[in-house]
Amino acid sequence: MIDATATIATQPPLAARPKKPIWHHLYFWVLIGIAVGIGIGLFAPALGAQMKWLADLFIKLVKMVIAPTIFATVVVGIAGLGNLAKAGGLALRTVIYFNVTTVFALGLGLLVVNLLRPGAGLGLDLATFNASAAEGTLAAAGGAAGQGIIGFLLHLVPDSFVGAFTGGQLIQVLVLAILVACALSAMGERARGAVQAMDTVAHVMFGVIRIVMWFAPLGAMGGMAFTIGEYGSQILGSLAQFMLGFYLTCALFIFLVLGAVCWMCGFSVFRYIRLIRDELLIVLGTSSSESVLPRMLVKLEAAGVPKSVVGLTIPTGYSFNLDGTAIYMTMGAIFIAQAFGIEVPLWTQIGLLVFMLISSNGAAGVSGAGLVTLAASLAAFDSVIPLAGIALIVGIDRFMSEARALTNLTGNGIGTLAIARWTGQLDRQRLENVLRDPELIDTDALLAAQGQRPHH
Repeated sequence: MIDATATIATQPPLAARPKKPIWHHLYFWVLIGIAVGIGIGLFAPALGAQMKWLADLFIKLVKMVIAPTIFATVVVGIAGLGNLAKAGGLALRTVIYFNVTTVFALGLGLLVVNLLRPGAGLGLDLATFNASAAEGTLAAAGGAAGQGIIGFLLHLVPDSFVGAFTGGQLIQVLVLAILVACALSAMGERARGAVQAMDTVAHVMFGVIRIVMWFAPLGAMGGMAFTIGEYGSQILGSLAQFMLGFYLTCALFIFLVLGAVCWMCGFSVFRYIRLIRDELLIVLGTSSSESVLPRMLVKLEAAGVPKSVVGLTIPTGYSFNLDGTAIYMTMGAIFIAQAFGIEVPLWTQIGLLVFMLISSNGAAGVSGAGLVTLAASLAAFDSVIPLAGIALIVGIDRFMSEARALTNLTGNGIGTLAIARWTGQLDRQRLENVLRDPELIDTDALLAAQGQRPHH
């Protein structure tokens, strides 16, 4: 086996740094970008509706380097564990934790939507309902629904080694990385050079990411201007109640469910949120949690999580731990039923929850994952909840995507800390120091230093 200390650089000691002026922080400029975007969307909606390309460009720049970064990070992380049994144990605990939290997210969504009943006042008639607004989503859902479990398993494996990278399928990149890491671990010392090469590739990618991140304020500005300019006037009546109910549920999940996880792990969820404020603001502006995946890798490692744990858990969470998407799916399904005056029996709701637990795994590989996965789930229960009702929430899906992405990001970070604590690999003193003073971590400096960190 490969000696972990031979390939994995340790984190340098934490030290107090001079306080930087606020305008030297990325979150300050992201806030400025969001504010400017809101202003453009409100006062020049036509212009704002044409600015989505800025957010799309920023997300494409980040996604351009995500696949090689994740591949190299996972390979080095698993190789650094020292043996495949340890890697298998970590992977098993990761999957168990993520599925348990997803069940809580699905259940909380069902509970809140049944209590608030945001769709009860619409009184729509299915016979006269026009679903043309959702034709694209319905077509995509038809393909997704027809895949089933076998289709999902086949989707895990790319058509070719390169296809996983060119197709932008993170879950396929993860599978390839695990296979390569297992092969390298079995080679022992002969694989040392290959692992060091992978480590160097990861450092180069982090250097590129550091450069790309300074485009984040413009991306946030374009995304927010488009959202307000395109959809701001369409949020009315019960749709607004549904949207607010969804945001409330996401907040309850973060502060109650994830807050309890943080408490059991010995830290405060509020301090954790303060630690990742830069990343949360970028996600708020771009509606994409993938836009900060590389930053989360280096930040959590600096906060006391071993590189081997971060490298496996964070990428896995982006495919299998979509708590915000899970809440959205159950709430959206029951909201549609309420809008048409349909009472869904308890056992049917439980069956829907189980089906969504399965279908939500790997949803990150689907374009427009939240809406399409919801539609695919409704297609399986179309005899109870009309699939055409998905047209009701197409118009506000963009507003929902921010809450989904924020919840997904928060859950993945907390999950990584919890799994590191569960496996006894969390540097609790380092985490406590970082949570007490987030300024101890300079994420931009860490990204810059990745290419300069020596091999031991």
